[in-house]
Amino acid sequence: MDAPWDALDRAYFNGYALWTYLTTPFHFAMVNFDVKEIAPWREHDELWRGLRVTYPPDIASHSRRQYFYFGSDFLLRRHDYHVEASGGFAAAQYVFEPVTVQGITLPTKRRAYMRDPSLSPIRERLMVAIDISDVSFS
Repeated sequence: MDAPWDALDRAYFNGYALWTYLTTPFHFAMVNFDVKEIAPWREHDELWRGLRVTYPPDIASHSRRQYFYFGSDFLLRRHDYHVEASGGFAAAQYVFEPVTVQGITLPTKRRAYMRDPSLSPIRERLMVAIDISDVSFS
């Protein structure tokens, strides 16, 4: 986690991470993805439905097994994984401020925090912040 990344490391991480983020949940339907419903996650006064997604070995992503939690409106709220490209630390990524563009709704803000053993985010350990704007599809 403390090892410096060069430009190629950053390009690899950014490429697979953004592909994962921008195609969720659509890529879950691809061949060789294993998707199972899991116990819901309680966040304050909300209960979010959970999915455990196992990625096939030929798809680059944070880790083979990842967890996604959806609100009652079926929009993604949280994405949990281990960052294997950076020592395997546990992360809890929150997504918010959704926009709908051409009928597709996606979050415009993402904040990934280190996660403690109880699966709670460590808010003082923000690892990644992504803000997306001016979205269009062609």
